[in-house]
Order: sequence, then C-alpha cells, then structure tokens
Amino acid sequence: MRNKFDEQLSQLNTKLTDMCSSIEQAISGAVTAITKNNKELAKEVIDLNVDIHDRERDIETLCLKLLLQQQPVARDLRTISAALKMITDMRRIGTQAADICEIYLESEYNLAENMPGIIREMTIETIGMVNKSIDAFIKKDLNLAIEVGKTDAKVDELFMEVKNMLIESIKTNSDGSDQSIDILMIAKYLEKIGDHANNIAEWVAFSITGEHRE
Repeated sequence: MRNKFDEQLSQLNTKLTDMCSSIEQAISGAVTAITKNNKELAKEVIDLNVDIHDRERDIETLCLKLLLQQQPVARDLRTISAALKMITDMRRIGTQAADICEIYLESEYNLAENMPGIIREMTIETIGMVNKSIDAFIKKDLNLAIEVGKTDAKVDELFMEVKNMLIESIKTNSDGSDQSIDILMIAKYLEKIGDHANNIAEWVAFSITGEHRE
C-alpha cells in the first residue's frame, strides 16, 4: 500500500513540475509577445491558459484520490493539502499571463516601442520565484522556499520603480497616458504573479513545518 502511495506522490510531483513549466512558458511568452510585437504568440499564451486550467483539475483529482483512497497521515497529509492550495495560485498565474496578452492585443499602441527594460527584469524574477517555489516543494527545501519571499520584496520594488517612472511620464506627456496605463497594468500583473509565487512558497513551508504564516 505504501509503495503505491509513494508512486502516486511521485506522480504528483511530476504533474506539478509540468504545470510549473507551462506557467513559466506563459509568463515568458506574454512579455516576449509584447516586446517582439508578436500577436500570434500572445494568442498562444491565451490558449495555453486553457491547458493550465486542465492541469489544475488533473492535479486536484489526483490529490483527492490520495486523500480518499490512501488516508495519508501527518506530513503526507500536509503535502497533499499544500499541493491543493498551490495549484490555485498556479492557475491564477496562468490567468494573469493571459490577461497581460489581452491588454497587449486590445491596446491601440505599439507597446514594444516604449516597454521599459525593467519589465523584462520583473519577468525573469517572477519566473525564478515560480520555479524555486515548486523546486522547494519537490525537494522539501525550506531554505529555498524562504528565498522566494526575499525575491518577492525585490519584485515589489521593481513595480514601484515602474509605477513612479510612468507617473512622471504622464506628467510630462499627457498624450501618452493611455499607453502608460497599459504598461502599468502589465507591471501590476507581474507583481501579482510574484505574490502568487510567494503564496506557493508559503504553502511549501507549511508542508514542511506544519505552520502557515499569513
């Protein structure tokens, strides 16, 4: 019985890793679509969001099977409970990447021309946060989970930098205010993605320690 349970837990880790890969692809694809002015790529990211939702349901089904059929105890129960919480944040990350693409596709402006380089930096940091949080879950690495929280503070700082930059831009050029608002919304979604990655890391910490900090 335990061998089967361990096999299913390994399957859970694999499915979470695959979902994480799809999320990384969505975040990177969203920003690349804008900076390269690639509408087809943006549409692919929106379609990928459907796949991410399907992965969430698949993992949820597996977790419920583990809970109902295997009757896990203590740490195993925390692991499965954390996974159920994590996939909600992971799905929201996919949705926000799709939202970024929607802004780009509906914008009247060529956002690539005035997209601050700091947006790319935010993208790299948020992808790193998502990757680290899932890696921490699989390796049961509390220190790695804690690192994600530190990076979240950096993403917040980058967002404030973008926000202040765009406010100054609007003050000096009110004609470009709509474009600045589009870029600000994109930065805000990236900041939210960082928050969700941090939530994932906090649930990882819970799965290891049994304590969940708000």
